[in-house]
Amino acid sequence: MELASALAGKRIVIVAGSGGVGKTTTSAALAMGLAARGKRVAVVTIDPAKRLATSLGLEQLDNEPRLVDPSRFAGHGVEMQGELWAMMLDAKRTFDDLIGRLAPDAKTRDEVLSNRIYQELSGAVAGSQEFTAIAKLYELDREGGFDVLVLDTPPSRNALDFLDAPDRLTGFLEGRALRVFLAPSGLAARVMGRGTSVVFGVLGRVTGVDLLNDLSTFFKALGGLLDGFRERAKGVKRLLADPATTFLIVTSPEREPVEEAIFFRGKLREARMPFGGLIVNRVHVLPEGLTPGDAKTVGEELRGELGTALAEKVAATVRDAELLAERDAAAIARLRREVDDPAPVLIPELDDDVHDVDGLALVHEHLAGSIAGSA
Repeated sequence: MELASALAGKRIVIVAGSGGVGKTTTSAALAMGLAARGKRVAVVTIDPAKRLATSLGLEQLDNEPRLVDPSRFAGHGVEMQGELWAMMLDAKRTFDDLIGRLAPDAKTRDEVLSNRIYQELSGAVAGSQEFTAIAKLYELDREGGFDVLVLDTPPSRNALDFLDAPDRLTGFLEGRALRVFLAPSGLAARVMGRGTSVVFGVLGRVTGVDLLNDLSTFFKALGGLLDGFRERAKGVKRLLADPATTFLIVTSPEREPVEEAIFFRGKLREARMPFGGLIVNRVHVLPEGLTPGDAKTVGEELRGELGTALAEKVAATVRDAELLAERDAAAIARLRREVDDPAPVLIPELDDDVHDVDGLALVHEHLAGSIAGSA
């Protein structure tokens, strides 16, 4: 894959894939490469392990982009001609900020944010994490402060979690339960009538929590935000399908990530979302100078110098490397066919996990040739 052409003219780069395949590292390396070539770039992550902050040499990240000191990259082969910004999304805070923007007035905003029901539901509603990730992206894009935004998507075992997040969240907010609380009638009105009020009243006296009042306040206040949520969800969906947006799928050669990458590519195709290409991380390759089938030869050649036992151990190690390389080559061949990317970017298995600027710069080296022309 030519990342140069995949990223040319793009404002939004969404890095997707299953958990544990190096999405956060890849996102940071891509963002760093674009910033090194003169772009003003922000990379957004939800990584709870805070690997992005550590790899960029920052003590912590918060819900607003922070400029990474360009001197952090000095001596690592990266000359920062542009600006690299980074943030770690706080889904709850982003959801609260969204309520504040969509509320028709300060009174409604304060009623929702202070409501105990909202406080419990806002972090647990299906799709809220995925929705807030792209809602934050939407907000940053509209503010226009960056040339490129790179989103490290939440880890998920279901590709639909991300693509369908706007519809699922608004579906919840427009569901039957909400309509019943907003305008109860018939049986629902009787269920929520005098008997229920008595029960909630007893609970209130025992627990000190006026649950019925909290429910009523929450649903009535939220009802005034539905139009705003619908419009924001539409805006988010437009952003995902925008020609200036592209999806990059990151995977490893392992079976489950490969299956998920193929599945996610199919969902992108069905939804007519823009696909930029595939990045295969942690690929096993044979050491330089070795070719498939060398294990036997290595054992025979070293037997005289190392003795039979040690030579056999070396040969077994080479044989294991051959098997891993063969397995990964087969997985990559399958990905090429089914993901429609005949030349994916391949990043080899590194000796250590990426946890600092040195590791990030090493990943950047493997991507640098592909993104050299994208500035």
